[in-house]
Amino acid sequence: MLAWIAGGSLGAFFFGGLWWTVRKSLASTRPALWMFGSLLLRMGVTMSGFYFVSGGDWQRLLGCLVGFVMARQLVTRLTRLPEKDPTRPSPEVRHAP
Repeated sequence: MLAWIAGGSLGAFFFGGLWWTVRKSLASTRPALWMFGSLLLRMGVTMSGFYFVSGGDWQRLLGCLVGFVMARQLVTRLTRLPEKDPTRPSPEVRHAP
């Protein structure tokens, strides 16, 4: 159970950090630096977390992985953009020849 909670925390950190990085890099003058730096930090923390949580036991590693994947689903659902109105044409359609 603790491995599952740790995996969820690692997943929230990883995917929440990814969401934050993408939003931050869109407004940045150096988006590649943001993406690369974030990747190194997120992967380092996540891989170290998996290593320490598992402690060489495959059941704890599996529990951690399940929590990680569940956090991915949660963060994806929470950060989803609102859907567009299907009855309103998109700007591309109005300018088509």
